[in-house]
Amino acid sequence: MRVAILGFSDLEQSESLPTYRYFKAKGADITVFYWGEPELPNDVHKVKIDKNAVIDNLSGFDLIVRGPVIHPRQITSDTLLTSLTDIFVKESPSKKIVGVTGTKGKGTTSTLIAKFLEAQGKKVWLGGNIGKPLLDSLEEIKADDWVVLEMSAGQLITFSGRIHIGVCLMVVPEHLDWHTDLEEYTQAKSNLFSHQSADDVAIYFANNPTSVSTASHSPGKKVPYYQKPGAYVRDDGMIVIGDTDVVHKSEVKLLGEHNLQNICAALTAVSEATGSLDKAKAVLHSFSGLEHRLELVREFEGVKYYDDSFAATPDSAIVAMEAIAGKKVTILGGFDRNLPISHLAKAVKRHSADLLKAVLIGVSAQRLAKELDEAGFENYVIPGAKTMTEVVNSAKEFAKPGSSVVLSPGFTSFDMFKNFADRGNQFKEVVMKL
Repeated sequence: MRVAILGFSDLEQSESLPTYRYFKAKGADITVFYWGEPELPNDVHKVKIDKNAVIDNLSGFDLIVRGPVIHPRQITSDTLLTSLTDIFVKESPSKKIVGVTGTKGKGTTSTLIAKFLEAQGKKVWLGGNIGKPLLDSLEEIKADDWVVLEMSAGQLITFSGRIHIGVCLMVVPEHLDWHTDLEEYTQAKSNLFSHQSADDVAIYFANNPTSVSTASHSPGKKVPYYQKPGAYVRDDGMIVIGDTDVVHKSEVKLLGEHNLQNICAALTAVSEATGSLDKAKAVLHSFSGLEHRLELVREFEGVKYYDDSFAATPDSAIVAMEAIAGKKVTILGGFDRNLPISHLAKAVKRHSADLLKAVLIGVSAQRLAKELDEAGFENYVIPGAKTMTEVVNSAKEFAKPGSSVVLSPGFTSFDMFKNFADRGNQFKEVVMKL
């Protein structure tokens, strides 16, 4: 059997190495298509490619395995096309699979679902777009285990597997530099639901029309969250599902309304999975979130510093402004994918009473400044920072005791940093040295 693995990477979280090991164990003749300088296995054929170019030398293969960064339009072959995610879902001994998609909040919601299930004594495997790929764990997974997968549009665009409980969070424009258009992006998300059966469950965010329409592709049971019969926040602040008062929002460690939405999505999923919310309150009392998501780094000289580097879209930056109460300095900007940002500028204007300064960084700084001017907000600075030390020092200059400095850029990181984690780690390193 001749197998082509497209978009090979040797990064720990990459899907490439587990895919290689899976097919190597089956005795396949493997060719890897790669860019950059990854460390490649010795026993494969190697073809170097341009990351964004059409791959047209795919004749003679029995199977093509697409990495999530390879767009299907780059593949010209009629050979059977699959992905690690498809392979895992179809081969998994457990069919108790929960898949979570949406634009933001997937990692937090997936982690909450896993923690809720673990608190009930279930064996849970958390993977997909979070943590390590689970293909290497196929022999360890048992039929009664639960699997929770964070699923990106890049993974779902050719997905054809069956997910027992699908969860669609809020969907807004994202990755339009990779997807052909918004329709393709949302269609990719819908693949999570269109291959379900009548025995499966589709959970969706009631307040987001795109989430509603995405989940509507499921032939299974459809359950909204943030309104009945799913979990929602009652007027008195109590998070409720059915007849159960789970926890008051004031007792939850996670910040912001968006995380209340994530909590409600996770509670709804677990209620559908097991019919129980046992120990959910204890989980919510202790779970403070994932790294680089509104993460409190430290308080220094009366100023709190928050790392929200994962916020790579304008909508995410807006969420952070709403989540962090009180006076603040916000750090905005980065690599410009030319997403619409007028709504971000208007949100900054709405929060102007609490903004001590907006520090604009990266390639996007000038375009963002123009939008802020048009929105009537002039309390910004473009320091021309080249390093994170310069970024933090600029923000620190405007902070006052009792305020916060929030790195929630609203843009990707690739102009100044390797990725969002590198950006966040550098921010934390500089802040800890203040």
